[in-house]
Amino acid sequence: MSSSQVISNYESLSVLTEQMREAAMRGDWDQLIGLEQQCSRQIAAMKPADAATVLDEPARQTKINLIKKILANDADIRSRTADWMGQLQRIMQSNRQEQRLQHTYGGV
Repeated sequence: MSSSQVISNYESLSVLTEQMREAAMRGDWDQLIGLEQQCSRQIAAMKPADAATVLDEPARQTKINLIKKILANDADIRSRTADWMGQLQRIMQSNRQEQRLQHTYGGV
């Protein structure tokens, strides 16, 4: 694989993580999940060729900058989804408690 193809892959991955960040900002969890699946497939496809490709210094710096951007997007996504996951967990706990009460006192 050429260095330009490696950089193109990282640019594409950066665009995907930006779209994921935007979906998380909007609270569009379905889109976020779909994009995350795309992202996982792309990473899996990139890994073998990326590891085997030697980059010159300018391409290496570009790759590093793209990785930093991808990681920043990932951190923002994690921050936004942590709040959502906490809310979801509270709702699920409440539902479980309600089900237990109905099971215990449902016949009364």
